[in-house]
Amino acid sequence: MIAIDILSDAFFAALAGIGFGAISDPPMRAFPSIAMLAAIGHACRYCLMTFLGFDIATASLFGAVIIGFGSLWLGGKIYCPMTVLYIPALLPMIPGKFAYNMVFSLLMFLQTMDTPAERAKYMEMFFSNGIVTSSVIFMLAVGATLPIFLLPHKAFSLTRHNVIRKRRRS
Repeated sequence: MIAIDILSDAFFAALAGIGFGAISDPPMRAFPSIAMLAAIGHACRYCLMTFLGFDIATASLFGAVIIGFGSLWLGGKIYCPMTVLYIPALLPMIPGKFAYNMVFSLLMFLQTMDTPAERAKYMEMFFSNGIVTSSVIFMLAVGATLPIFLLPHKAFSLTRHNVIRKRRRS
């Protein structure tokens, strides 16, 4: 049962990653890598949150680090920039529920100007959901770009090797 939950989470994250990848029009060879990165990163976050009790921001950081290093490795294999792989793979991990609740609570705050107790409740919800949303998005950005800062030469030379090889063949 646990394995089915993890695999279904990974499967739907892979589908979402492919969908987000299709919007940015990457090369066809990138789609399997995007799907794999999205599935592994999201499943990692799911496992950390569900089985180890991590909060969503910390679990997202670990998932994003896996996606970042995976995009560095797979980008070198398929001659594709890291950003083409990790941006669509990260998008399924954006906390939509918290972002929705943040906007909803802001709208409810604006509609309850007459009752200070309800306004306070909605303002608290707004800030709570806003902090979660912001921290998760920040952690996703930090985790995915960490390989660029740790291995800048390798990260920026992913697509250059292909150009050099083509020049040598000519």
